[in-house]
Amino acid sequence: MTAMLLTAVLFLLASGCKVSKVQKLDVSQVQQPQRERLVGITTKAGAEVSFDRPGGTISQEKIEARVKAAPYSIALQDVQRLWVERQGTSASRTIGLTVLIAAAAFGTLLTVALLTKQSCPFVYSWDGTRYVFDAEPYGGAITRGLERDDYSELEHLRAENGVYRLLLTNEVDETQYTNLMELLVADYARGSRVVSDEHGALRTYTQIQQLSAARDRYGNDLLPWLLATDRKIWEPDTVAGPDGSLRQEVVLTFPKPENATQVTLIANAATGLWGSYMIKRIVELHGRDSAAWLASLDSDPAGQQAIHAWGEREGTYRLPIEVEEAAGWVVRGALPNGGPLLAEDRAIVLDVSRVRGSQLRLRLRPPVGFWAFNSFALASGAGEAVSVVRVAASSARTADGRDIRSDLATTDNRYYPMPDNTDQAEITFRAPAAKAGQERTVFLHSRGWYQLHLRNKDAPDPVTLSKILTVPGAAVQFAADRFAEWGPGVRR
Repeated sequence: MTAMLLTAVLFLLASGCKVSKVQKLDVSQVQQPQRERLVGITTKAGAEVSFDRPGGTISQEKIEARVKAAPYSIALQDVQRLWVERQGTSASRTIGLTVLIAAAAFGTLLTVALLTKQSCPFVYSWDGTRYVFDAEPYGGAITRGLERDDYSELEHLRAENGVYRLLLTNEVDETQYTNLMELLVADYARGSRVVSDEHGALRTYTQIQQLSAARDRYGNDLLPWLLATDRKIWEPDTVAGPDGSLRQEVVLTFPKPENATQVTLIANAATGLWGSYMIKRIVELHGRDSAAWLASLDSDPAGQQAIHAWGEREGTYRLPIEVEEAAGWVVRGALPNGGPLLAEDRAIVLDVSRVRGSQLRLRLRPPVGFWAFNSFALASGAGEAVSVVRVAASSARTADGRDIRSDLATTDNRYYPMPDNTDQAEITFRAPAAKAGQERTVFLHSRGWYQLHLRNKDAPDPVTLSKILTVPGAAVQFAADRFAEWGPGVRR
C-alpha cells in the first residue's frame, strides 16, 4: 500500500469549514454509516465520473463502482477528488475532498480516519423534496470582534406554496451565534446573470467572457479546471512544488473587452481544507491563553485590522489579484475567503485602464493548501443595478419549538446561540410574487460569529506565533510542516 493510502483520511460528512482533530473510527463506531456513500470522482485527467447506487468502494489502492450499469474501476493514484454524499432523513449534503485529504484506504468508505470540522453553521435549502446543503456563512469569524455579514446564493431554494424554507444547523464542536438572517430576492431580465460582491452589492452582468488560457507556475494547463463551475476544482496539496516553492502562481488570460477601463472578475473560489484547519492550529499557539486572546479582540479594532492585513499580506485568507500592465504586475483587487465546502461566486471590480493590447492577464499567487479554485469569468464594466426585495423571516423555530424570529430580525445584540452540535432551526420566508418574463435568484444575507471549543492547556508558543505573524511565508511553511507530520511520506 502506498504512502498516499497509509496517510489518507476521509471527512465524515458531519464535517465542514475547518478541521480540528484526527480520530480513528471503525465502521461500528460511525452513526448510521449507510447514510454516507461515495457518489463520484474527478480524475487527474479532468474527467467527472458519477457512480450508480449504492456508490463506490475503495480497496487495494483502487476505486470500484458501477457507471451506467457497467463495472468501473480506477487506480486511486489517478483520482484527484472524491465526491461523498451524506443523506439524512430530509437533508442531503455532497462535498468534494482531495485524495490526499480524503481517500478511504481500508476496504469501504467509512473504515478510515475522521477529520471533524470547526467553524460556521450549515444552511440547507428546501428544493421541493428535501433540504439540500446550500451555504456555510461567516467562516473565519472566530470571535465576536470578527463577526461579519455573509452573502450566499441559494441555488437549490424553491418556493413551495408561496414559502421559502431554510434549515440552519450546528453539526460541530463549537458555539455558533447567528445575528441576522434575511433573503435578498433579485428579479432581472432573462439572459443576464446576477452576482454578489463580498459586501452584498448585487449586480447583473451580460456578455460574460470565458478564460482563453490558464497556467500554473510550472506551465501546466489549468484551463480544463478553471473554465466552468463544476466538479473540476484546482486545489494543490500542502507540499512544495518541483522547485521547492510553497507558493503557486496562476496566470489567467482573457480577451480584453474593447475600450474597457473597468472589468468585473467573477470568481468561484474558496479557502482550502488544510488552510481552514490552520486557523485553529494558529490560534492554539496561544496555548491555554487562546480563549482569552480571542476575547481580547472583541474590544481591539486595531488587533482585528492587523489580522485582516496579515491574511491579505500572506495571501492565506485573502488573495491579492494582480493585473499585468506596461510597468509590470500591479495589485488591483483581492479574492475574499469562503467555504471550503461550498465556494460562492464573487464579483470583483478591477481597474484595467493601464492595460494595453487585446489580452488581459491576471495573476494569483496562492500559498499551497490555502485555496481551491473552481472557475473564473470576466464581464466588461461594473455591472448594472438590479431590483432587490429584502424579505424578513415569517417564522423561525428551533427543533424544540422555541420561537427565535426576533433573534434573527436585525443586526443588534440579540443572537440565536447554538452551543450543541445537535442544534437546528427551521426558518421560513414568504416568497414575493414572480415577475413575468424575468429570472430570479435568491441570496441569503446572514451575520454572525462562532466560538471555538478550545481545550488546549499547553503553554503558549510565542516564538512560533511571532514568526508566523512577522516573517513572510512562515504561515504556509507552518501549514506544510503540520501536513507532513499528519501524513509522513505523502507525495504529490
